[in-house]
Amino acid sequence: MTDPHSGPAGAGAGDPAFTLAYVGVDPAGEGLRETLTSTGNGYMATRGAAEWEEADDVHYPGTYVHGLYNRAATLLGGVPVHNEDLVNLPNWLPLRLRIGGAEVLRLADVEILDYHHRLDLRAAVLTRHLRFRDREGRETELVSRRFTSMASMHHAYLEWTLTPIDWSGPAEVVSAIDGRVTNAGVPRYRGLEGSHLDAVATEIPRPDVMALKTRTRESEVTVSVAARTRVSSGGRPVEVPRTDFRTPDHVQQTLHLDLARGVPTVIEKSVGLFTSRDPATGDTLVRAHRAVARSRSFDAALAHHRESWHRLWQTCDVRVFGDDEAQHLLRVHICHILQTCSPHTADLDAGVPARGISGEAYRGHVFWDELFVLPFLTFRTPDVTRGLLMYRYRRLSEARAAADAAGYAGFMFPWQSGSLGTEETQEVHLNPLSGTWDEDLSHNQRHVSAAIFYNIWQYVTTTEDTMFLENRGAELMLGIARFWSSVAHYSSDRERYEIHGVMGPDEYHERYPGAAAGGLRNNAYTNVFVAWICDVAAHLLDLLPSTRADTVRARLELRDEEIARWEDMSRRMFVPFHDGILSQFEGYEQLEELDWDAYRAEYGDIARLDRILKAEGDTPDRYKLAKQADAVMLFFLFGDDELRRIFTRLGYRFPDDAARRTIEYYDRRTSHGSTLSYITHAGVLARFDPDSSWERFAVALRSDVDDIQGGTTREGIHMGVMAGTVDLVQRFYAGLRVGGGTLHLEPNLPGEIEGVSFTVVYLRSPLTVTVTREEVVIRHRDGVIDAVPVRVRVAGRERLVAVGAEERFSLV
Repeated sequence: MTDPHSGPAGAGAGDPAFTLAYVGVDPAGEGLRETLTSTGNGYMATRGAAEWEEADDVHYPGTYVHGLYNRAATLLGGVPVHNEDLVNLPNWLPLRLRIGGAEVLRLADVEILDYHHRLDLRAAVLTRHLRFRDREGRETELVSRRFTSMASMHHAYLEWTLTPIDWSGPAEVVSAIDGRVTNAGVPRYRGLEGSHLDAVATEIPRPDVMALKTRTRESEVTVSVAARTRVSSGGRPVEVPRTDFRTPDHVQQTLHLDLARGVPTVIEKSVGLFTSRDPATGDTLVRAHRAVARSRSFDAALAHHRESWHRLWQTCDVRVFGDDEAQHLLRVHICHILQTCSPHTADLDAGVPARGISGEAYRGHVFWDELFVLPFLTFRTPDVTRGLLMYRYRRLSEARAAADAAGYAGFMFPWQSGSLGTEETQEVHLNPLSGTWDEDLSHNQRHVSAAIFYNIWQYVTTTEDTMFLENRGAELMLGIARFWSSVAHYSSDRERYEIHGVMGPDEYHERYPGAAAGGLRNNAYTNVFVAWICDVAAHLLDLLPSTRADTVRARLELRDEEIARWEDMSRRMFVPFHDGILSQFEGYEQLEELDWDAYRAEYGDIARLDRILKAEGDTPDRYKLAKQADAVMLFFLFGDDELRRIFTRLGYRFPDDAARRTIEYYDRRTSHGSTLSYITHAGVLARFDPDSSWERFAVALRSDVDDIQGGTTREGIHMGVMAGTVDLVQRFYAGLRVGGGTLHLEPNLPGEIEGVSFTVVYLRSPLTVTVTREEVVIRHRDGVIDAVPVRVRVAGRERLVAVGAEERFSLV
């Protein structure tokens, strides 16, 4: 197997900087390859499994539509456990080869002479080149290409070029749509119910078209897939005999071919997928088979698809000078971000699934990872960010109901969200080290609501989308502020507000040692975040036209005394410290120190210390440790100037070395059990220790392609870390941030790179930003109707960059 970071190998490979390539068959690594070579368009995605393989312990073909969930129940010990999954939809991939009446081709049954598997990152086109010798000694070449169209969101295309090298004779290609699929892509979930689809109907409406209709069992979403299969040779269509077969959940056509030695035969399979959630659809089965009957040829569709991707790369590429590997991996990440969240996503009712739509990990749920994803999207595709924020807005009623049920007011968003916006966090969690189901208290991570508030504010300040703020954003933000106000209570002893019963981002600490109830007191990340939220919320209505402000007030039944309380909370939240260090939560300093060296010596990989300790009969609640950044997150989200304002308003001292002291303390007590932790620490370290920052950045860059968590990437990409690496380049190494109607840049380039360059959209104006050690260049690109001059501040110097102009800021 080649190093997947090294670019392509073999004939026909493309630009190494835009290619993810593998050589040779590697059963142990096939699941990882299938995830990393998925093809998606922001509406749907299909894993990179070979078309001739079925789901087993090596391969897992899966197709998913963004936001399409179904709920199922499993009896565990007589207790029903409910889970909602992103549904694995009917498998449209199957093309299977049978030569001379032999068995259908499986790689395990033939001699592999040559095998290349690569993804063209420029357009998310998956290619396999296979040369094999079968048991009869016949040598055959098969080249497979496929893509999920970025130009036509409901369409996917597959092409085989089949060439007999040293034989002539009959062969059969079986083209199928298989509805006999389940959710079984995550081994630890296989003990839970994974059947989500019921068969409705199959049809063969035209000689070259077949279609399958299914319905999800609980959510009752109709899903139809249709496929048109055609044959050509020498650029001309070839009519071949076909044998049809169908059952309620499976439909196939067997194409009977007469192959000639050395003559390529092309089989094209074009696919349409529609659901009853799609607008203007009607009967999904009819819509699907009509769409494929009208679809373009493979080459025409591919050209259209490449054009769409080309436009995306013009906006979304991030260039790094001086490190080819970092450049390559950033493009792997950007390709996958856009496969999950593209312009097609803007009009869907969908959030940001933490593991993308290329696998079933975390059941496709939406967590807080959008905090790491939206900065990339907002600066390039703000309409997509707006659509993703609307996912939260449409679930306000559930957030309000959840708060009310817990005895609070306002909007309390769930830690894990799916179709409805109800809490989808599991009540028990399987520890693979012990084989036991442990209680899961992660629903106490109420900080997800703070992240949503932050995301809205960042979107509004970057885009100045006042319409969204007036009609949706302000209501969301004020409802979240109301929630935090109701959670907090005033301590007369301290004369400050406190928040009890929550978990921070750390996740290892669910309760105090020996306590029966879950939750912690005064998590610093939460309390400081809430102080900032209350300050913004107290003045938010002043930003709206009076009529809109009155409307929002009336909709929320907002009282003046609530706003006064927010103002007071912004000045009097309690923040715990110990030894001059920001405490992760109150009482953290009283916990025991862990013998890190002993655990590393015994276990090697201790990223998931929680599982190790619980398997030993111990608990991480006893120790000063963290799975991922917690208090450190504050320095990732807010600049020193903003944090100084927050702490000063609260009446706490904020020393100049606060960030350094905080990260030095927690860095040696963090296992980085989440790859997001590397992102956070790298971002904070960029300000004062660029070399250490780069070390962590490099780990984050390789975390998915190297599958550093031991098999998790085969279950789906990590959207947060992929987008987070790109955000690190723009926000910490280039030093990009916005505030006060100005674009700020304070570069912190690590020694490993010479510079960076990227495009952003700020205040509806496209700008190309190039940062080197010598200068910062801002080019205001022309051609946008409503573009305006942009004020830019670099290293303390401020200029107005006119439309179509360029400004250079010397750094030497």
